[in-house]
Amino acid sequence: MTTLEIAARVDAKGLSCPMPIVKTAQAMKGLASGQLLEVLATDPGSTKDLEAWSKSTGNPLVESSVEGAVFRFVLQKK
Repeated sequence: MTTLEIAARVDAKGLSCPMPIVKTAQAMKGLASGQLLEVLATDPGSTKDLEAWSKSTGNPLVESSVEGAVFRFVLQKK
């Protein structure tokens, strides 16, 4: 298993929709193409939201996991 090189992190824990997406979009603007952004959220709706955002923006969702109440997503800047 390769370790992903995370360029930036968004801590959206405790935030509800649409804030995790807003913070993700803002953080993504600061990344270069191909860089990875890790997003941590506690809102169960963030899974569907981030999948939809990934599809609509063309920034691939590389990884998605859940540990306890925390959802972790890794998105790649297109």
